[in-house]
Amino acid sequence: MKLNRLCNIVGLLLLSVGLYAADSTTVATKESKPKQPIYQGMTLKLDIGAAALAAALSSGKLQQYELAMNWRLKYRFYPTLELGCAGGQTSKGDSLHYNQYGGYMRVGCDICPFKRHPESPHALLLGIRIGTDFQPKKVDCWGEVVAGCQVEIAKVKNTGFYMGWTGRLKILFTREKDGLLADEMGPIYIPGFGKRGNTRWGASYYLGWRF
Repeated sequence: MKLNRLCNIVGLLLLSVGLYAADSTTVATKESKPKQPIYQGMTLKLDIGAAALAAALSSGKLQQYELAMNWRLKYRFYPTLELGCAGGQTSKGDSLHYNQYGGYMRVGCDICPFKRHPESPHALLLGIRIGTDFQPKKVDCWGEVVAGCQVEIAKVKNTGFYMGWTGRLKILFTREKDGLLADEMGPIYIPGFGKRGNTRWGASYYLGWRF
Protein backbone atom coordinates (compact mmCIF):
# COMPACT_ATOMS: atom_id res chain seq x y z
CA MET A 1 0.00 0.00 0.00
CA LYS A 2 2.78 2.39 0.94
CA LEU A 3 4.60 1.46 -2.27
CA ASN A 4 1.53 2.32 -4.34
CA ARG A 5 1.19 5.70 -2.65
CA LEU A 6 4.87 6.38 -3.20
CA CYS A 7 4.55 5.48 -6.88
CA ASN A 8 1.50 7.77 -7.20
CA ILE A 9 3.33 10.67 -5.55
CA VAL A 10 6.39 10.17 -7.78
CA GLY A 11 4.12 9.97 -10.85
CA LEU A 12 2.37 13.23 -9.93
CA LEU A 13 5.70 14.93 -9.36
CA LEU A 14 7.01 13.77 -12.75
CA LEU A 15 3.80 14.90 -14.45
CA SER A 16 4.02 18.32 -12.79
CA VAL A 17 7.66 18.71 -13.83
CA GLY A 18 6.79 17.70 -17.40
CA LEU A 19 3.92 20.17 -17.65
CA TYR A 20 6.05 22.94 -16.18
CA ALA A 21 8.88 22.22 -18.62
CA ALA A 22 6.49 22.20 -21.59
CA ASP A 23 4.91 25.47 -20.49
CA SER A 24 8.33 27.03 -19.95
CA THR A 25 9.39 25.96 -23.45
CA THR A 26 6.28 27.52 -24.96
CA VAL A 27 6.82 30.78 -23.10
CA ALA A 28 10.48 30.84 -24.07
CA THR A 29 9.57 30.23 -27.71
CA LYS A 30 7.06 33.08 -27.66
CA GLU A 31 9.49 35.38 -25.90
CA SER A 32 12.38 34.47 -28.21
CA LYS A 33 10.40 35.44 -31.33
CA PRO A 34 10.98 39.16 -31.85
CA LYS A 35 7.94 41.34 -32.22
CA GLN A 36 7.53 42.96 -35.60
CA PRO A 37 7.45 46.75 -35.49
CA ILE A 38 4.43 48.21 -37.25
CA TYR A 39 6.29 50.93 -39.17
CA GLN A 40 9.42 50.31 -41.27
CA GLY A 41 9.88 53.64 -43.03
CA MET A 42 8.70 55.74 -45.95
CA THR A 43 9.91 55.66 -49.56
CA LEU A 44 9.80 58.63 -51.91
CA LYS A 45 9.78 57.57 -55.57
CA LEU A 46 10.23 59.40 -58.88
CA ASP A 47 8.61 57.71 -61.87
CA ILE A 48 10.91 58.12 -64.87
CA GLY A 49 9.35 55.29 -66.88
CA ALA A 50 5.94 56.93 -67.29
CA ALA A 51 7.55 60.09 -68.67
CA ALA A 52 9.62 58.15 -71.19
CA LEU A 53 6.67 55.95 -72.22
CA ALA A 54 4.27 58.88 -72.72
CA ALA A 55 6.80 60.75 -74.84
CA ALA A 56 7.68 57.68 -76.91
CA LEU A 57 4.07 56.69 -77.66
CA SER A 58 3.05 60.22 -78.65
CA SER A 59 6.22 61.23 -80.58
CA GLY A 60 7.01 63.78 -77.91
CA LYS A 61 3.55 65.43 -77.87
CA LEU A 62 2.62 64.21 -74.38
CA GLN A 63 4.46 64.61 -71.09
CA GLN A 64 3.87 62.95 -67.73
CA TYR A 65 5.61 63.56 -64.40
CA GLU A 66 4.83 61.59 -61.27
CA LEU A 67 5.98 61.46 -57.67
CA ALA A 68 4.90 58.62 -55.36
CA MET A 69 5.14 57.86 -51.65
CA ASN A 70 4.53 54.64 -49.78
CA TRP A 71 4.76 53.59 -46.16
CA ARG A 72 5.94 50.10 -45.20
CA LEU A 73 3.86 48.50 -42.44
CA LYS A 74 4.41 45.09 -40.83
CA TYR A 75 7.02 44.34 -43.54
CA ARG A 76 4.22 43.39 -45.98
CA PHE A 77 1.79 46.28 -46.49
CA TYR A 78 2.52 49.42 -48.52
CA PRO A 79 -0.17 52.16 -48.43
CA THR A 80 0.59 54.35 -51.44
CA LEU A 81 -0.08 57.89 -52.64
CA GLU A 82 0.80 58.92 -56.21
CA LEU A 83 0.66 62.53 -57.47
CA GLY A 84 1.39 63.74 -60.97
CA CYS A 85 0.66 66.03 -63.88
CA ALA A 86 0.32 65.13 -67.54
CA GLY A 87 -0.81 66.56 -70.84
CA GLY A 88 0.19 67.94 -74.18
CA GLN A 89 -1.31 67.90 -77.64
CA THR A 90 -3.99 65.32 -78.33
CA SER A 91 -5.89 64.74 -81.56
CA LYS A 92 -9.18 63.29 -82.68
CA GLY A 93 -9.17 62.56 -86.37
CA ASP A 94 -7.27 64.86 -88.70
CA SER A 95 -8.95 68.14 -87.89
CA LEU A 96 -9.42 68.29 -84.09
CA HIS A 97 -6.37 69.07 -81.95
CA TYR A 98 -6.34 69.90 -78.25
CA ASN A 99 -3.69 71.26 -75.91
CA GLN A 100 -4.58 69.85 -72.53
CA TYR A 101 -2.79 69.65 -69.17
CA GLY A 102 -3.95 68.58 -65.74
CA GLY A 103 -3.06 66.94 -62.47
CA TYR A 104 -4.08 63.60 -61.03
CA MET A 105 -3.90 61.54 -57.87
CA ARG A 106 -4.00 57.83 -57.06
CA VAL A 107 -4.38 56.18 -53.67
CA GLY A 108 -4.16 52.48 -52.86
CA CYS A 109 -2.16 49.77 -51.22
CA ASP A 110 0.36 47.09 -52.24
CA ILE A 111 1.01 43.83 -50.46
CA CYS A 112 3.99 41.47 -50.57
CA PRO A 113 2.41 37.97 -50.80
CA PHE A 114 5.49 36.07 -49.61
CA LYS A 115 6.06 35.46 -45.90
CA ARG A 116 9.63 34.11 -46.00
CA HIS A 117 12.25 36.70 -45.02
CA PRO A 118 9.74 39.54 -44.58
CA GLU A 119 12.49 41.85 -43.33
CA SER A 120 14.20 41.80 -46.76
CA PRO A 121 14.19 45.18 -48.53
CA HIS A 122 13.42 43.43 -51.83
CA ALA A 123 9.79 42.62 -52.57
CA LEU A 124 7.33 41.46 -55.18
CA LEU A 125 4.17 43.56 -54.91
CA LEU A 126 0.51 43.23 -55.86
CA GLY A 127 -1.94 46.07 -55.32
CA ILE A 128 -4.85 48.24 -56.33
CA ARG A 129 -5.31 51.98 -56.94
CA ILE A 130 -8.19 54.41 -57.20
CA GLY A 131 -7.35 57.39 -59.40
CA THR A 132 -8.92 60.74 -60.23
CA ASP A 133 -7.86 63.68 -62.36
CA PHE A 134 -8.28 67.40 -61.66
CA GLN A 135 -10.04 68.93 -64.64
CA PRO A 136 -12.09 72.15 -64.52
CA LYS A 137 -15.03 70.85 -66.61
CA LYS A 138 -15.15 67.11 -66.07
CA VAL A 139 -13.57 64.89 -63.41
CA ASP A 140 -12.87 61.27 -64.32
CA CYS A 141 -12.25 58.36 -61.96
CA TRP A 142 -10.71 54.95 -62.59
CA GLY A 143 -9.32 51.88 -60.87
CA GLU A 144 -6.04 50.05 -61.39
CA VAL A 145 -4.70 46.57 -60.75
CA VAL A 146 -0.93 46.81 -60.15
CA ALA A 147 1.87 44.23 -60.11
CA GLY A 148 5.60 44.88 -59.80
CA CYS A 149 8.72 44.67 -57.69
CA GLN A 150 11.22 46.80 -55.81
CA VAL A 151 14.93 46.20 -55.20
CA GLU A 152 17.34 47.97 -52.86
CA ILE A 153 20.38 49.02 -54.89
CA ALA A 154 22.34 50.84 -52.20
CA LYS A 155 22.22 51.35 -48.45
CA VAL A 156 23.64 54.28 -46.50
CA LYS A 157 23.31 53.95 -42.72
CA ASN A 158 19.57 53.80 -41.99
CA THR A 159 18.43 54.83 -45.47
CA GLY A 160 18.32 52.99 -48.77
CA PHE A 161 18.05 53.69 -52.49
CA TYR A 162 15.59 51.65 -54.53
CA MET A 163 14.62 50.94 -58.08
CA GLY A 164 11.57 49.08 -59.33
CA TRP A 165 8.84 48.74 -61.90
CA THR A 166 5.09 48.19 -62.05
CA GLY A 167 2.61 47.13 -64.71
CA ARG A 168 -0.92 48.53 -64.54
CA LEU A 169 -4.33 47.60 -65.92
CA LYS A 170 -6.56 50.70 -65.80
CA ILE A 171 -10.35 50.52 -65.85
CA LEU A 172 -12.32 53.75 -66.36
CA PHE A 173 -15.31 54.19 -64.04
CA THR A 174 -16.74 57.36 -65.62
CA ARG A 175 -17.65 55.87 -68.98
CA GLU A 176 -19.69 57.78 -71.51
CA LYS A 177 -23.17 56.90 -72.69
CA ASP A 178 -23.86 56.43 -76.39
CA GLY A 179 -25.20 59.32 -78.39
CA LEU A 180 -23.36 62.16 -76.62
CA LEU A 181 -21.72 64.99 -78.55
CA ALA A 182 -17.96 65.39 -78.55
CA ASP A 183 -18.15 68.42 -76.24
CA GLU A 184 -20.31 66.50 -73.76
CA MET A 185 -17.94 63.54 -73.67
CA GLY A 186 -15.21 65.52 -72.01
CA PRO A 187 -11.49 65.63 -72.83
CA ILE A 188 -10.01 63.00 -75.13
CA TYR A 189 -6.97 62.60 -72.87
CA ILE A 190 -7.32 61.91 -69.12
CA PRO A 191 -4.23 62.84 -67.05
CA GLY A 192 -2.96 59.77 -65.21
CA PHE A 193 -5.16 57.42 -67.23
CA GLY A 194 -4.33 58.08 -70.88
CA LYS A 195 -6.51 58.36 -73.96
CA ARG A 196 -10.18 58.03 -73.10
CA GLY A 197 -11.40 54.45 -73.32
CA ASN A 198 -12.79 51.66 -71.18
CA THR A 199 -9.39 50.16 -70.33
CA ARG A 200 -5.75 51.11 -70.72
CA TRP A 201 -2.39 49.53 -69.92
CA GLY A 202 0.39 51.44 -68.22
CA ALA A 203 3.87 50.93 -66.82
CA SER A 204 6.17 52.68 -64.36
CA TYR A 205 9.89 52.52 -63.74
CA TYR A 206 11.03 54.45 -60.72
CA LEU A 207 13.95 55.38 -58.52
CA GLY A 208 13.28 55.78 -54.80
CA TRP A 209 14.80 56.81 -51.50
CA ARG A 210 13.73 55.22 -48.23
CA PHE A 211 14.12 57.18 -45.01
